[in-house]
Amino acid sequence: MKFTKILSLAAISGLTVFALSCDNKSTETTEVEEIEEVVVEEAPNTVVDIAVGSPDHTTLVAAVSAAGLVETLSGDGPFTVFAPTNAAFSALPDGTVESLLLEENKDQLTAVLTYHVVAGNVLSGDLSDGQVVTTLQGQELTVSIKDGKVMINDATVVAADLSGSNGVVHVIDSVLLPK
Repeated sequence: MKFTKILSLAAISGLTVFALSCDNKSTETTEVEEIEEVVVEEAPNTVVDIAVGSPDHTTLVAAVSAAGLVETLSGDGPFTVFAPTNAAFSALPDGTVESLLLEENKDQLTAVLTYHVVAGNVLSGDLSDGQVVTTLQGQELTVSIKDGKVMINDATVVAADLSGSNGVVHVIDSVLLPK
């Protein structure tokens, strides 16, 4: 009989500890959920954030960083960015990207990158065949549209209208090189 009372007390104690620990876990879950809600309410992505969040644009992000353009392209804008993919950079002649990323070639890298940016928020629906747009670099890009395919100079737009808080990104399959 004594053994049964001890066993019953142990079981009740164990259940009490378990119940209390479950209650604490539910409080922890609530705190985690509150933190996640705060994270969701962060500011919208800039055009730079869009590129940073894309695994297909790591070379572009490295180049923008090396050129010191992150702060500029994270600014008010609006900017329209024609963003070459990693594959587009890989298609350049061997050594081109590595050479552009050298500190002594920062001006040339900046010129190439700003040749991919147009002032304003230009959505794909705003583009027309034969349209000419001036880049931040100062030279012009020509838009051509044929059979629903949009080209910027010789680059094909493969994804369009990725909207950010300070502009829009259009993904292209080639690196645009100024004259």
